[in-house]
Order: sequence, then C-alpha cells, then structure tokens
Amino acid sequence: MYEVTTESHFSAAHRLREYSGPCENIHGHNWLVRVTVRCEHLDKSGMGIDFKILKNKLKTVLEEFDHKDLNLVFGETGLNPSSENIARYIFEKLDKSLTDNGAKMARVEVHETPGNYATYYV
Repeated sequence: MYEVTTESHFSAAHRLREYSGPCENIHGHNWLVRVTVRCEHLDKSGMGIDFKILKNKLKTVLEEFDHKDLNLVFGETGLNPSSENIARYIFEKLDKSLTDNGAKMARVEVHETPGNYATYYV
C-alpha cells in the first residue's frame, strides 16, 4: 500500500457556536490542510496518483472556503465550522472526486494554528 500526501491552505473566518470563550466571536485563521490518499497499485509511470491531480482536486474544494465566513459556508449543512467538521467535509468532497483513478482517501488534517489540528479518517 502506498500513501500520497499533498497540502494547501486557505484563509477564512469563523465563530464557534455552542462554545464559551473567545472563539465564540468571529475570528480568522490561515488554515493548512494536509490530504493523504492510499493507492494499492502504481501506474506505468510508477505513481499512485499524480501530485498535480491531487493538489488540483484539493484546490477546487478549498475554493469554497478561501476568504469566506465559514459559518455562512456551513450554514445549510447545520454543522459548526470546527476544524473537525471542516476536515470531514473536505474528506467527503475529495472522496467523491477520486472515483476514476484507484486512489482512496486515507485522511485529512486541518491545521487551525501551528501545532493544533484535527484529523478525519475512516
């Protein structure tokens, strides 16, 4: 089994509902997102998935978040825009987009601040 990882970032604001403390107020982060996929087989060029393909798929998902209020982005879902929920959302979106190349989602890490992140995996 092989794992291929790429990362990207976005800047966005959010406020945590049902939270008591400073993070209940609107505030922003420069989020780092690290995505890992698993591949059982390599193609004829020796790759599980091209980094460029994975990075472009991640970029497409992150465009929904960049320079936005995440409470508005997540408004229709009813989810609180915590790092945990953001990681799961990204995982599920990417998982749907990887159907054509044999790669399967392994995990998504969402770094809210340096040293503080949430991971979603199945």
